[in-house]
Amino acid sequence: MECTSSVYLPTFHMGSSIFLWLFLIFSVIFSPVSAKHSVTWTYGVNYGRIANNLPQPESVVTLLKAAKINHIRIYDADRGVLQAFKGSGIEIIIGLPNEYLKEISIGEDRAMNWVQENVQAFLPDTRIRGIAVGNEILGGTTIELWEVLLPAAKNVYSALYRLGLQHTVEVSSPHSEAVFANSFPPSACIFRPDVAPFMKPLLEFFSQIGSPFYINAYPFLAYKNDPQHIDINYALFKDNRGIYDAKTKLHYDNMFEAQVDAAYAALDKAGFSKMQVIVSETGWASRGDPDEAGANVKNARTYNRNLRKLLGKKKGTPFRPKMVIKAYVFALFNENLKPGPTSERNFGLFKPDGSIAYDVGFTGLVPSAAPPSILVSFKEIAGQGWLRWSYLLVSTAWAVVLL
Repeated sequence: MECTSSVYLPTFHMGSSIFLWLFLIFSVIFSPVSAKHSVTWTYGVNYGRIANNLPQPESVVTLLKAAKINHIRIYDADRGVLQAFKGSGIEIIIGLPNEYLKEISIGEDRAMNWVQENVQAFLPDTRIRGIAVGNEILGGTTIELWEVLLPAAKNVYSALYRLGLQHTVEVSSPHSEAVFANSFPPSACIFRPDVAPFMKPLLEFFSQIGSPFYINAYPFLAYKNDPQHIDINYALFKDNRGIYDAKTKLHYDNMFEAQVDAAYAALDKAGFSKMQVIVSETGWASRGDPDEAGANVKNARTYNRNLRKLLGKKKGTPFRPKMVIKAYVFALFNENLKPGPTSERNFGLFKPDGSIAYDVGFTGLVPSAAPPSILVSFKEIAGQGWLRWSYLLVSTAWAVVLL
Protein backbone atom coordinates (compact mmCIF):
# COMPACT_ATOMS: atom_id res chain seq x y z
CA MET A 1 0.00 0.00 0.00
CA GLU A 2 1.35 3.40 -0.96
CA CYS A 3 1.79 5.69 2.01
CA THR A 4 1.68 9.46 1.58
CA SER A 5 2.17 10.47 5.21
CA SER A 6 5.19 10.15 7.48
CA VAL A 7 5.18 8.87 11.06
CA TYR A 8 7.44 10.41 13.68
CA LEU A 9 9.08 7.82 15.93
CA PRO A 10 10.79 9.32 19.01
CA THR A 11 14.33 8.28 19.84
CA PHE A 12 14.65 6.08 22.92
CA HIS A 13 17.92 6.19 24.84
CA MET A 14 17.46 3.44 27.42
CA GLY A 15 15.74 0.18 26.54
CA SER A 16 15.23 1.23 22.95
CA SER A 17 15.34 -2.36 21.74
CA ILE A 18 12.47 -3.28 24.05
CA PHE A 19 10.25 -0.52 22.70
CA LEU A 20 11.20 -1.44 19.15
CA TRP A 21 10.15 -5.04 19.71
CA LEU A 22 6.85 -3.94 21.26
CA PHE A 23 6.22 -1.50 18.42
CA LEU A 24 6.77 -4.21 15.82
CA ILE A 25 4.52 -6.67 17.65
CA PHE A 26 1.67 -4.19 17.99
CA SER A 27 2.09 -3.17 14.33
CA VAL A 28 1.63 -6.77 13.19
CA ILE A 29 -1.28 -7.49 15.50
CA PHE A 30 -3.37 -4.37 15.04
CA SER A 31 -2.61 -3.23 11.51
CA PRO A 32 -5.17 -3.99 8.77
CA VAL A 33 -4.34 -7.10 6.79
CA SER A 34 -4.91 -5.61 3.36
CA ALA A 35 -5.26 -2.35 1.53
CA LYS A 36 -8.41 -1.11 -0.13
CA HIS A 37 -8.78 -2.83 -3.50
CA SER A 38 -5.27 -4.27 -3.29
CA VAL A 39 -3.81 -4.73 -6.76
CA THR A 40 -1.38 -7.41 -5.62
CA TRP A 41 -3.69 -10.00 -4.11
CA THR A 42 -4.06 -13.29 -5.97
CA TYR A 43 -5.42 -15.79 -3.41
CA GLY A 44 -8.86 -15.78 -1.80
CA VAL A 45 -11.17 -18.38 -0.25
CA ASN A 46 -14.90 -19.10 -0.42
CA TYR A 47 -16.53 -19.21 3.00
CA GLY A 48 -19.59 -21.44 2.58
CA ARG A 49 -21.75 -22.22 5.58
CA ILE A 50 -24.13 -25.06 4.65
CA ALA A 51 -23.22 -27.02 7.77
CA ASN A 52 -24.14 -27.45 11.42
CA ASN A 53 -20.66 -27.87 12.91
CA LEU A 54 -18.81 -24.72 11.89
CA PRO A 55 -17.21 -22.23 14.29
CA GLN A 56 -18.77 -18.87 14.97
CA PRO A 57 -17.92 -16.10 12.47
CA GLU A 58 -15.76 -14.35 15.08
CA SER A 59 -13.62 -17.49 15.29
CA VAL A 60 -13.43 -17.66 11.50
CA VAL A 61 -11.92 -14.16 11.48
CA THR A 62 -9.26 -15.43 13.89
CA LEU A 63 -8.57 -18.39 11.62
CA LEU A 64 -8.29 -16.26 8.49
CA LYS A 65 -5.94 -13.83 10.18
CA ALA A 66 -3.72 -16.68 11.35
CA ALA A 67 -3.66 -18.10 7.82
CA LYS A 68 -3.07 -14.60 6.34
CA ILE A 69 -6.07 -14.99 4.04
CA ASN A 70 -7.19 -11.46 3.22
CA HIS A 71 -9.94 -12.02 0.63
CA ILE A 72 -13.09 -14.11 0.94
CA ARG A 73 -16.41 -14.68 -0.78
CA ILE A 74 -19.65 -15.54 0.98
CA TYR A 75 -22.85 -16.65 -0.73
CA ASP A 76 -25.26 -14.31 1.03
CA ALA A 77 -25.17 -11.16 3.15
CA ASP A 78 -25.50 -12.70 6.61
CA ARG A 79 -25.53 -9.91 9.18
CA GLY A 80 -23.74 -11.97 11.81
CA VAL A 81 -20.87 -12.69 9.43
CA LEU A 82 -20.60 -9.09 8.23
CA GLN A 83 -20.62 -7.81 11.80
CA ALA A 84 -17.94 -10.31 12.83
CA PHE A 85 -15.63 -9.09 10.06
CA LYS A 86 -15.91 -5.49 11.21
CA GLY A 87 -12.44 -4.02 11.65
CA SER A 88 -10.70 -7.18 10.43
CA GLY A 89 -9.37 -5.63 7.23
CA ILE A 90 -10.43 -8.74 5.30
CA GLU A 91 -12.04 -7.87 1.97
CA ILE A 92 -15.36 -9.57 1.24
CA ILE A 93 -17.50 -10.25 -1.78
CA ILE A 94 -21.05 -10.86 -0.62
CA GLY A 95 -23.74 -12.68 -2.56
CA LEU A 96 -27.22 -11.75 -3.69
CA PRO A 97 -28.76 -15.25 -3.68
CA ASN A 98 -30.53 -16.57 -6.75
CA GLU A 99 -33.90 -16.59 -5.02
CA TYR A 100 -33.80 -12.77 -4.68
CA LEU A 101 -33.11 -11.99 -8.33
CA LYS A 102 -36.74 -11.71 -9.46
CA GLU A 103 -37.63 -9.30 -6.68
CA ILE A 104 -34.52 -7.15 -7.15
CA SER A 105 -35.04 -7.02 -10.92
CA ILE A 106 -38.51 -5.49 -10.57
CA GLY A 107 -37.48 -2.04 -9.38
CA GLU A 108 -34.62 0.10 -8.15
CA ASP A 109 -36.37 0.76 -4.84
CA ARG A 110 -36.13 -2.90 -3.83
CA ALA A 111 -32.48 -3.01 -4.83
CA MET A 112 -31.90 0.19 -2.86
CA ASN A 113 -33.43 -1.31 0.28
CA TRP A 114 -31.26 -4.43 -0.06
CA VAL A 115 -28.07 -2.45 -0.62
CA GLN A 116 -28.78 -0.08 2.26
CA GLU A 117 -29.49 -2.93 4.68
CA ASN A 118 -26.76 -5.33 3.59
CA VAL A 119 -23.96 -3.12 2.29
CA GLN A 120 -24.14 0.51 3.33
CA ALA A 121 -25.01 -0.38 6.92
CA PHE A 122 -21.68 -2.21 7.35
CA LEU A 123 -19.34 0.11 5.47
CA PRO A 124 -16.64 1.19 5.94
CA ASP A 125 -15.65 -0.94 8.95
CA THR A 126 -16.56 -4.19 7.19
CA ARG A 127 -14.68 -4.16 3.90
CA ILE A 128 -17.38 -5.20 1.46
CA ARG A 129 -15.72 -4.91 -1.92
CA GLY A 130 -18.16 -6.68 -4.20
CA ILE A 131 -21.65 -8.05 -4.74
CA ALA A 132 -22.04 -11.27 -6.69
CA VAL A 133 -25.49 -11.05 -8.25
CA GLY A 134 -26.66 -14.65 -8.39
CA ASN A 135 -24.43 -17.68 -8.85
CA GLU A 136 -24.11 -19.80 -11.99
CA ILE A 137 -27.34 -18.45 -13.48
CA LEU A 138 -26.61 -18.52 -17.21
CA GLY A 139 -26.25 -22.05 -18.48
CA GLY A 140 -28.31 -23.35 -15.55
CA THR A 141 -31.66 -25.08 -15.68
CA THR A 142 -33.82 -22.20 -14.41
CA ILE A 143 -34.33 -20.29 -17.64
CA GLU A 144 -36.56 -17.64 -16.10
CA LEU A 145 -33.60 -16.46 -14.02
CA TRP A 146 -31.59 -15.88 -17.19
CA GLU A 147 -34.03 -13.12 -18.08
CA VAL A 148 -33.87 -11.29 -14.75
CA LEU A 149 -30.09 -11.47 -14.14
CA LEU A 150 -29.19 -8.34 -16.10
CA PRO A 151 -32.04 -6.17 -14.72
CA ALA A 152 -31.13 -7.26 -11.19
CA ALA A 153 -27.44 -6.43 -11.72
CA LYS A 154 -28.35 -3.03 -13.18
CA ASN A 155 -30.64 -2.20 -10.27
CA VAL A 156 -28.00 -3.18 -7.72
CA TYR A 157 -25.41 -1.02 -9.46
CA SER A 158 -27.89 1.86 -9.70
CA ALA A 159 -28.44 1.69 -5.95
CA LEU A 160 -24.70 1.72 -5.33
CA TYR A 161 -24.32 4.67 -7.69
CA ARG A 162 -27.04 6.69 -5.96
CA LEU A 163 -25.34 6.02 -2.62
CA GLY A 164 -21.92 7.00 -3.94
CA LEU A 165 -20.56 3.47 -3.48
CA GLN A 166 -20.02 2.50 -7.13
CA HIS A 167 -16.25 2.88 -6.84
CA THR A 168 -16.06 0.97 -3.56
CA VAL A 169 -18.29 -2.03 -4.26
CA GLU A 170 -18.03 -4.00 -7.49
CA VAL A 171 -21.00 -5.70 -9.16
CA SER A 172 -20.45 -9.07 -10.84
CA SER A 173 -22.00 -12.50 -11.44
CA PRO A 174 -20.04 -15.80 -11.32
CA HIS A 175 -20.56 -18.35 -14.11
CA SER A 176 -19.98 -22.07 -14.42
CA GLU A 177 -18.24 -23.83 -17.30
CA ALA A 178 -21.74 -24.63 -18.57
CA VAL A 179 -21.84 -21.25 -20.35
CA PHE A 180 -19.32 -22.54 -22.89
CA ALA A 181 -20.06 -24.66 -25.95
CA ASN A 182 -16.50 -25.88 -26.31
CA SER A 183 -13.35 -25.24 -24.32
CA PHE A 184 -10.75 -27.51 -25.95
CA PRO A 185 -8.35 -26.39 -27.08
CA PRO A 186 -8.58 -23.08 -25.19
CA SER A 187 -8.56 -20.96 -28.35
CA ALA A 188 -11.69 -22.75 -29.61
CA CYS A 189 -13.84 -21.73 -26.65
CA ILE A 190 -17.09 -19.92 -27.41
CA PHE A 191 -20.25 -19.17 -25.48
CA ARG A 192 -23.17 -21.53 -26.02
CA PRO A 193 -25.55 -20.31 -28.74
CA ASP A 194 -28.49 -20.30 -26.34
CA VAL A 195 -26.47 -18.47 -23.66
CA ALA A 196 -24.91 -15.84 -25.92
CA PRO A 197 -28.06 -13.65 -26.33
CA PHE A 198 -28.14 -13.23 -22.54
CA MET A 199 -24.39 -13.18 -21.97
CA LYS A 200 -23.47 -10.45 -24.44
CA PRO A 201 -25.67 -7.67 -22.96
CA LEU A 202 -24.50 -8.69 -19.48
CA LEU A 203 -20.89 -8.40 -20.61
CA GLU A 204 -21.62 -5.04 -22.23
CA PHE A 205 -22.95 -3.75 -18.93
CA PHE A 206 -20.02 -5.15 -16.93
CA SER A 207 -17.61 -3.65 -19.44
CA GLN A 208 -19.23 -0.24 -19.00
CA ILE A 209 -18.88 -0.36 -15.19
CA GLY A 210 -15.42 -1.97 -15.19
CA SER A 211 -16.33 -5.36 -13.73
CA PRO A 212 -14.35 -8.54 -14.49
CA PHE A 213 -15.67 -11.88 -15.74
CA TYR A 214 -15.95 -14.41 -12.92
CA ILE A 215 -15.74 -18.11 -13.76
CA ASN A 216 -15.96 -21.21 -11.55
CA ALA A 217 -13.15 -23.39 -12.92
CA TYR A 218 -12.75 -26.94 -11.62
CA PRO A 219 -10.15 -29.28 -13.15
CA PHE A 220 -11.45 -31.79 -10.59
CA LEU A 221 -14.87 -31.89 -12.24
CA ALA A 222 -13.35 -32.26 -15.69
CA TYR A 223 -11.15 -35.14 -14.55
CA LYS A 224 -13.96 -36.80 -12.59
CA ASN A 225 -16.17 -36.82 -15.66
CA ASP A 226 -13.50 -38.21 -18.02
CA PRO A 227 -10.63 -39.89 -16.14
CA GLN A 228 -9.84 -42.17 -19.09
CA HIS A 229 -8.84 -39.30 -21.36
CA ILE A 230 -7.48 -36.67 -18.95
CA ASP A 231 -4.03 -37.04 -17.41
CA ILE A 232 -4.36 -36.65 -13.63
CA ASN A 233 -0.96 -34.95 -13.55
CA TYR A 234 -2.22 -32.33 -16.01
CA ALA A 235 -5.13 -31.61 -13.66
CA LEU A 236 -2.89 -31.46 -10.56
CA PHE A 237 -0.10 -29.16 -11.86
CA LYS A 238 2.35 -32.08 -11.85
CA ASP A 239 4.91 -33.02 -14.51
CA ASN A 240 3.16 -34.06 -17.73
CA ARG A 241 3.28 -33.61 -21.50
CA GLY A 242 0.56 -30.99 -21.41
CA ILE A 243 -1.39 -29.84 -24.45
CA TYR A 244 -0.51 -27.72 -27.45
CA ASP A 245 -2.94 -25.19 -28.91
CA ALA A 246 -2.11 -25.11 -32.62
CA LYS A 247 -4.03 -21.88 -33.29
CA THR A 248 -2.23 -19.78 -30.67
CA LYS A 249 0.93 -21.92 -30.69
CA LEU A 250 0.79 -21.98 -26.89
CA HIS A 251 1.64 -24.89 -24.62
CA TYR A 252 -0.29 -25.64 -21.43
CA ASP A 253 1.15 -27.82 -18.67
CA ASN A 254 -1.90 -27.56 -16.40
CA MET A 255 -5.66 -27.56 -16.92
CA PHE A 256 -6.34 -24.63 -14.61
CA GLU A 257 -4.58 -22.11 -16.85
CA ALA A 258 -6.14 -23.72 -19.91
CA GLN A 259 -9.60 -23.19 -18.41
CA VAL A 260 -8.84 -19.55 -17.64
CA ASP A 261 -7.53 -18.95 -21.15
CA ALA A 262 -10.60 -20.67 -22.62
CA ALA A 263 -12.68 -18.00 -20.87
CA TYR A 264 -10.42 -15.29 -22.30
CA ALA A 265 -10.85 -16.79 -25.78
CA ALA A 266 -14.65 -16.77 -25.45
CA LEU A 267 -14.58 -13.15 -24.29
CA ASP A 268 -12.29 -12.28 -27.17
CA LYS A 269 -14.70 -13.73 -29.72
CA ALA A 270 -17.62 -11.94 -28.07
CA GLY A 271 -15.83 -8.59 -28.39
CA PHE A 272 -14.53 -8.14 -24.84
CA SER A 273 -10.81 -8.74 -25.20
CA LYS A 274 -9.88 -6.28 -22.46
CA MET A 275 -12.07 -7.83 -19.75
CA GLN A 276 -10.22 -9.54 -16.91
CA VAL A 277 -11.05 -13.10 -15.89
CA ILE A 278 -11.10 -13.93 -12.18
CA VAL A 279 -11.69 -17.46 -10.92
CA SER A 280 -14.51 -17.25 -8.39
CA GLU A 281 -14.31 -20.93 -7.42
CA THR A 282 -11.77 -23.70 -7.82
CA GLY A 283 -10.79 -26.62 -5.63
CA TRP A 284 -10.44 -30.36 -5.26
CA ALA A 285 -12.52 -32.75 -3.15
CA SER A 286 -10.69 -34.74 -0.49
CA ARG A 287 -13.35 -37.44 -0.46
CA GLY A 288 -15.99 -38.72 -2.86
CA ASP A 289 -18.29 -41.55 -3.87
CA PRO A 290 -16.80 -44.68 -5.51
CA ASP A 291 -17.62 -43.30 -8.96
CA GLU A 292 -15.97 -39.92 -8.29
CA ALA A 293 -12.50 -40.44 -9.71
CA GLY A 294 -9.62 -38.60 -8.06
CA ALA A 295 -11.49 -37.47 -4.94
CA ASN A 296 -9.01 -38.15 -2.15
CA VAL A 297 -6.84 -36.30 0.36
CA LYS A 298 -3.61 -36.80 -1.59
CA ASN A 299 -4.97 -35.19 -4.74
CA ALA A 300 -6.72 -32.40 -2.85
CA ARG A 301 -3.49 -31.54 -1.06
CA THR A 302 -1.49 -31.66 -4.30
CA TYR A 303 -3.95 -29.49 -6.25
CA ASN A 304 -4.42 -26.82 -3.61
CA ARG A 305 -0.75 -26.67 -2.68
CA ASN A 306 0.35 -26.30 -6.31
CA LEU A 307 -2.42 -23.81 -7.05
CA ARG A 308 -1.27 -21.66 -4.15
CA LYS A 309 2.29 -21.75 -5.49
CA LEU A 310 1.09 -20.75 -8.96
CA LEU A 311 -0.97 -17.84 -7.66
CA GLY A 312 1.90 -16.75 -5.46
CA LYS A 313 4.00 -16.08 -8.56
CA LYS A 314 1.56 -13.30 -9.50
CA LYS A 315 1.85 -13.98 -13.19
CA GLY A 316 -0.55 -14.23 -16.08
CA THR A 317 -1.62 -17.10 -18.29
CA PRO A 318 -0.02 -18.17 -21.59
CA PHE A 319 -2.72 -16.29 -23.56
CA ARG A 320 -2.86 -13.27 -21.23
CA PRO A 321 0.64 -13.06 -19.69
CA LYS A 322 0.09 -9.52 -18.37
CA MET A 323 -3.21 -10.34 -16.63
CA VAL A 324 -2.27 -11.62 -13.16
CA ILE A 325 -4.30 -14.71 -12.25
CA LYS A 326 -6.58 -14.28 -9.24
CA ALA A 327 -8.68 -17.05 -7.72
CA TYR A 328 -10.92 -17.89 -4.78
CA VAL A 329 -10.42 -21.44 -3.55
CA PHE A 330 -13.43 -23.54 -2.68
CA ALA A 331 -13.73 -23.89 0.24
CA LEU A 332 -12.76 -22.79 3.74
CA PHE A 333 -14.56 -25.69 5.49
CA ASN A 334 -16.23 -28.95 4.60
CA GLU A 335 -20.00 -28.36 4.54
CA ASN A 336 -21.71 -31.43 5.97
CA LEU A 337 -25.26 -30.41 5.01
CA LYS A 338 -24.71 -29.79 1.30
CA PRO A 339 -26.82 -32.01 -0.94
CA GLY A 340 -25.46 -34.04 -3.83
CA PRO A 341 -22.55 -36.48 -4.11
CA THR A 342 -20.06 -36.96 -1.27
CA SER A 343 -17.51 -34.69 -2.95
CA GLU A 344 -19.81 -31.69 -2.47
CA ARG A 345 -19.32 -31.96 1.29
CA ASN A 346 -15.54 -32.40 1.21
CA PHE A 347 -13.81 -29.41 -0.35
CA GLY A 348 -12.64 -27.77 2.90
CA LEU A 349 -9.10 -26.60 3.60
CA PHE A 350 -9.70 -26.48 7.35
CA LYS A 351 -11.48 -28.44 10.04
CA PRO A 352 -14.07 -26.74 12.26
CA ASP A 353 -11.59 -26.68 15.19
CA GLY A 354 -9.21 -24.51 13.17
CA SER A 355 -6.68 -27.20 12.33
CA ILE A 356 -5.67 -27.80 8.73
CA ALA A 357 -7.48 -30.55 6.85
CA TYR A 358 -4.21 -31.22 5.01
CA ASP A 359 -0.98 -29.31 4.50
CA VAL A 360 -1.08 -26.81 1.63
CA GLY A 361 1.58 -24.52 3.07
CA PHE A 362 -0.38 -22.36 5.49
CA THR A 363 1.42 -21.27 8.64
CA GLY A 364 0.25 -20.08 12.02
CA LEU A 365 -2.45 -22.75 12.39
CA VAL A 366 -2.79 -25.65 14.81
CA PRO A 367 -1.73 -28.85 12.98
CA SER A 368 -3.99 -31.84 13.41
CA ALA A 369 -1.27 -34.04 14.89
CA ALA A 370 0.45 -31.43 17.07
CA PRO A 371 1.00 -32.25 20.78
CA PRO A 372 -1.62 -30.29 22.75
CA SER A 373 0.84 -29.47 25.54
CA ILE A 374 2.93 -27.15 23.35
CA LEU A 375 0.20 -25.41 21.37
CA VAL A 376 -2.50 -22.88 22.12
CA SER A 377 -5.66 -24.22 20.52
CA PHE A 378 -7.70 -22.31 17.97
CA LYS A 379 -10.74 -22.40 20.28
CA GLU A 380 -8.72 -20.89 23.12
CA ILE A 381 -7.50 -18.05 20.90
CA ALA A 382 -11.01 -17.38 19.60
CA GLY A 383 -12.52 -17.61 23.07
CA GLN A 384 -10.04 -15.19 24.59
CA GLY A 385 -10.38 -12.74 21.73
CA TRP A 386 -7.63 -10.98 19.86
CA LEU A 387 -6.99 -8.35 22.54
CA ARG A 388 -6.25 -10.93 25.24
CA TRP A 389 -4.22 -13.04 22.82
CA SER A 390 -2.26 -9.97 21.79
CA TYR A 391 -1.53 -9.29 25.46
CA LEU A 392 -0.14 -12.81 25.75
CA LEU A 393 2.15 -12.22 22.75
CA VAL A 394 3.39 -8.93 24.20
CA SER A 395 4.04 -10.55 27.57
CA THR A 396 6.01 -13.27 25.84
CA ALA A 397 8.04 -10.67 23.96
CA TRP A 398 8.86 -8.90 27.24
CA ALA A 399 10.10 -12.17 28.68
CA VAL A 400 12.27 -12.86 25.63
CA VAL A 401 13.77 -9.38 25.70
CA LEU A 402 14.47 -9.47 29.42
CA LEU A 403 16.20 -12.83 29.06
